[in-house]
Amino acid sequence: MNQESPDSPKKTKILVVDDETAITQMLDLNLSATGNYEVLTTNESLKAKALAAEFLPDILLLDVVMPGLDGGDVLREIRSIPELSQVPAVMVTALVSNKEISHDGVVTTGDCVMLPKPVRLARLINTIEMVLANEL
Repeated sequence: MNQESPDSPKKTKILVVDDETAITQMLDLNLSATGNYEVLTTNESLKAKALAAEFLPDILLLDVVMPGLDGGDVLREIRSIPELSQVPAVMVTALVSNKEISHDGVVTTGDCVMLPKPVRLARLINTIEMVLANEL
């Protein structure tokens, strides 16, 4: 049986929205394997809001350029849900230049943190934890 005991720490819920199936599969596999995260993925940006309303993620991982809605639009849609109005987000994108990246390897904007693609798993996990701890 794979049931968690009541004493098990709560897993952080992550919603991943990226139009590339290989990316969402890799993120799901690697983040879930840590045992610290419950991951839900979608490759369809137009379905992200409905999934978020049901899943109520603790943090979002969003691609920036996607068909349908881009990452910024997805973020606005999800944050229009009252329970998720303050949900933190990490955008993973190839659109960030080296000049924009800070010493810790991220770009912080008003609404979210951006990581350049390709991103190493250790850096992604570190960024997720820092965002959740309000350190970025």
